[in-house]
Amino acid sequence: MDYIKERKQIVEYGKQMITNHLTTGTGGNLSIYIPEKKIMLISPSGIDYYKTKLEDVVVMDLDGHVLEGKRKPSSEYELHSIFYKNKAGIHSVVHAHADFATAMSCLRINIPPLHYIMADIGDELRCTNYKIYGSPEIAKEAYRVMGDNKGILLANHGLLAIGNDIDSAMGIARNIELMCKLYTYASIVGKPVILSKEEMAAVTKKFQNYGQPKGE
Repeated sequence: MDYIKERKQIVEYGKQMITNHLTTGTGGNLSIYIPEKKIMLISPSGIDYYKTKLEDVVVMDLDGHVLEGKRKPSSEYELHSIFYKNKAGIHSVVHAHADFATAMSCLRINIPPLHYIMADIGDELRCTNYKIYGSPEIAKEAYRVMGDNKGILLANHGLLAIGNDIDSAMGIARNIELMCKLYTYASIVGKPVILSKEEMAAVTKKFQNYGQPKGE
């Protein structure tokens, strides 16, 4: 069996989607892209994350052909492959049905930058137009709305996050849910005060040096 490291990550981060309250049951999906092979590993369709085994993870090319695995891949594979085909540096996609993000997606609103953590996602959290799940149309719409950002809401559906690895994509997913939760809570009390473009630009610049120096 090939790609053991990536298979383990799909299994473990799938469990994290449940423990981080980003989805329930078998909802959502996640993938890892291996650019030198031009393949992606993706979670199987309809299998409980806590019951998913390494051999259940499906290996596909970017045109949707299964290369390894006996399981049916997630029906949303095009929602993943479109970013690998068209966005350099994107090596993981996470799609989830988190409560607050899904609620905001049902309102079909864009979440403005009411907190500086939005800079990790982009200029704002935009919502797509509705397209049926598992279709080429939802993949194209998601790619269109994502633009230069790293996360969006899928109308009446959930959230989508992209990253240079699965850890960063999962972090974006968590921050999407946080932004939707904060917007919900703040809006109950009053009208959220939105950070200006200048304030967000300063945060984005500061984020470039966040954390430990590379190589440590």
